Amino acid sequence: MNPRRKKRLTLVVALIGGVAAVASLLLYALNSNINLFYTPSEIVNGKTDTGIKPTVGQRIRVGGMVTEGSLKRDPQSLHVEFAVHDANGGEILVTYDDLLPDLFREGQGIVAQGILTGEGKLEASEVLAKHDENYMPPEVAEAMGKNHQKLDYGDKQKGGSR
Repeated sequence: MNPRRKKRLTLVVALIGGVAAVASLLLYALNSNINLFYTPSEIVNGKTDTGIKPTVGQRIRVGGMVTEGSLKRDPQSLHVEFAVHDANGGEILVTYDDLLPDLFREGQGIVAQGILTGEGKLEASEVLAKHDENYMPPEVAEAMGKNHQKLDYGDKQKGGSR
């Protein structure tokens, strides 16, 4: 092999190695910022297609319905705890230390983003609630499937008794 070809080959190999190194570092950096969506039953039992369960300490998003009667507020602080369930019977406990959205209430769809702190426990950094009675976050609607039924609000919830 003549020196010119050897120099070109070295340059091409170095260029390919550099691109591979940059791509690897980029994927490694982005991996910690990826928020995967799970339903409560997928957190408890694992994803249906792969069987993969989220690990403790992993940042995830979870969506489902707030379980009736599960909301517990600390009267001395903003700390709240509530359970979130889905149509497949899974349920997890969510803790949150900030103001809940105005439209948050039991029996409605939410998406909580946070860190999994234990088996079936999520420490939320953000809680999102639907904006009206007809809307449900797409991930939650898909996860709830055909078993989801629209809630029937009474006059008190609709604001009819003024």
